Amino acid sequence: MLLWAARNRWLRDHLSHWWWVRRAVRKFMPGEQRSDALAAAERYKEAGIFAVFTLLGENLTEFAEGEAVAAEYQRLLADVVERKLHGEISLKLTQLGFDIDAEGAYRLFDQLAVEAASTGNWVWIDMEGSAYTERTVAFYERALAAHQNVGLCLQAYLLRTPADVQRLLPKKPAIRLVKGAYDEPASIALHKRTEVSAAYLAVASMMLEALAAGRMSRAILATHDTELVGRIAGFPAAFGLAPARIEVQMLYGIRAAEQRRLVAEGYDASALIAYGTYWYPWYMRRLAERPANVIFALRQLLP
Repeated sequence: MLLWAARNRWLRDHLSHWWWVRRAVRKFMPGEQRSDALAAAERYKEAGIFAVFTLLGENLTEFAEGEAVAAEYQRLLADVVERKLHGEISLKLTQLGFDIDAEGAYRLFDQLAVEAASTGNWVWIDMEGSAYTERTVAFYERALAAHQNVGLCLQAYLLRTPADVQRLLPKKPAIRLVKGAYDEPASIALHKRTEVSAAYLAVASMMLEALAAGRMSRAILATHDTELVGRIAGFPAAFGLAPARIEVQMLYGIRAAEQRRLVAEGYDASALIAYGTYWYPWYMRRLAERPANVIFALRQLLP
């Protein structure tokens, strides 16, 4: 139901203006402005937690909008340097006009990768719905051939993901693994929580083994599932990896205490900090990921 609501245009145009929805969304994003995201990153920095910034928005109607998004990310990269933050950027290809002009989108991405590399920074590609999976993996292969500072998000619940990891390993990729938050058919994606968790563990194991063998440049495990994190915590020793080689990423505002614990134990921890006005569909997918998030949202109805 929540994933359906994320796609519903009427709800997007109306719910995003309701006060209790706007109050609830503050749990997952510090505000709509770049300055809000940067301020949040500075607070995380004090706890030793890195930041990954994402500007919300997708499926543009004019390529000029993609150029404006790229310009915003360039300003963000400059602000990260000015404030001496450890903050990377993560974007959807459709934000760069991928649907309108795929070659133009690559040009914008290429410019961002060059800009990020000049300051030792990284650019990550978010994965979208399954209609984009193959095109996104192919886009990443092309980008990775030109830049070492680019990474790709893969979704554990897709049946094709283990094959995608194997496909990319000869190119020494950087991969961020998530469970997946789109409404996909059972023919291509797992739906049961236990099955998705098992798939996540299997792919995470594959990634860390490759990292230990020097076949991956970075492996980021993005999940709020503390049970999964606990089970994965034993992997580094099994593969001969120091804890600092393992990066665990969570959303802004969720399980901050767990992130601080991971930092204290020697792991790298980062927070995905979202900002922007186009937050409604992203927010609904966050609610769909965990029932606890729905309970939190409903509590915002109370005084």
